[in-house]
Formats: sequence, structure tokens, C-alpha cells
Amino acid sequence: MQLNFAAREVTMKLVYYGPALSGKTTNLRALHQLTSQDSRGRLMTLETKDDRTLFFDMLPLVFRAEGPRGVDDGKGMSLRVKVFTVPGQVLHTSTRRLVLQGADGVAFVADSQIRETENNAAAFVDLRDNLRELGLAVAQMPLVIQFNKRDLPGVRSDQEIADLASRGREPVFRASAVTGGGVLESFFGLLQLTWNKLDAEHQLAKNLGIDRAGFLPMVARKLGYEGDVATLLAANVGGGAKRREER
Repeated sequence: MQLNFAAREVTMKLVYYGPALSGKTTNLRALHQLTSQDSRGRLMTLETKDDRTLFFDMLPLVFRAEGPRGVDDGKGMSLRVKVFTVPGQVLHTSTRRLVLQGADGVAFVADSQIRETENNAAAFVDLRDNLRELGLAVAQMPLVIQFNKRDLPGVRSDQEIADLASRGREPVFRASAVTGGGVLESFFGLLQLTWNKLDAEHQLAKNLGIDRAGFLPMVARKLGYEGDVATLLAANVGGGAKRREER
């Protein structure tokens, strides 16, 4: 995170990680389409001819936040959320580590197809190893898991995913990024975890004079989402965050 209290600017970095062709870039494209033109920057992608990310993709989301009374008086903080993807191919491990450096939160995009189980597992180990190389542990990083490609045949059942989620600590979301389903849910789930961690460490809400409880609804409005953020977060099918909410 980059924080400038004097200029009232906060910059967060979110990284979408996962095996090759799991739908990381498709998530960013869908997020770009689902957010308002006023809040999104230009989606930058660098791909090969077979639609594989060569280095990284980046989507900036920028807006000015409202004050504690929900009033946009032009004096609120400027929030920049930079969303990156990493290349999934095995040979690009050093590039993944470079993109991962400085990340405030990670969305692990898994392929729901049963035949991709080993690739998902290998990519998660790669994430863990790269975080360790950066002096971090998976448990320290705000992390959500998205099971993408739910629209395809040969995928794990909803019950299988729920069972997997119940055994882990990370919030789990189902998605079909090609149709946009589950994209906002995964994004806001990750943003919630990331904001909570950064706020606890740096007292952002207090120091920047914004409403902590109203942060996510405010972000949703700024991004052009007119629904209830709680509904998006409720799409979490398991993981430690859901169990804590149910207590």
C-alpha cells in the first residue's frame, strides 16, 4: 500500500494469481466492463497470440471517497485500486514474483474443471513459495479463492467446492468470468479483507476521516454498482471469513 496522509491518497495493489488460462485476464476484462467509466482507467493487457498473458495485465480503479457523513464535498481521500494479473505459465515464475511484490491482497483464480486439479494445486504452491521469497506467508496475505469457469462441462460440483471451502480459511467464490458472474463478488470479497487488514494496521478510517462500516458500500456506489454489497459478500460459499460471520 502507498499512503499519503497529506495528499489524502491511498493506493492499494490487488493481484489475481492462478494457473495458465484459468481466467485471470477475463476477470479484469469483466471488472472493466462492470464498473463505471468515471472510475475505471484503461485496461492494459500484454498477451501472446494464444491469449496467454506475457507479462501482466493492469486495471486501475480511481475515485474520490466520501466523508463520514456520506457527502462528496471534494475533500475526501483519493483511492486508487490497481488490479494486476500474473502470467500463469510455469516458465514465468520470476515475473509472477515481481508482480506479486508489494501486493496488499491476492485473488487466486482456480479452474473449476476437474482435469485442472493438479495445475491449480501447483499454482497455489507457486503462490506460497513466491510469497515466502518475498518474506511473507499465505496466512498473512488477504486472500480469496475463486473457482472460475462454472459455465463449462466437467467441473467440480457446487457441493464439492463447498466441502473444499469448509476445510480452509480463505473465502471462496464461484464464478464464470466470461459472463461476468462472480466477478464483482470475488473483487469485493478481496477488497473487504484487504481494507480490514490495512485499516487495522494504519487506522485508515480514522486518519482519513471516512466511515469504516460504510467503506464498501461507498466504493460500490463509486464504481457504479447499484445493488447491495452485502449480497455480493454473501456469495462466499465457505472459508474462515464466512465461519466467523456465522458465529
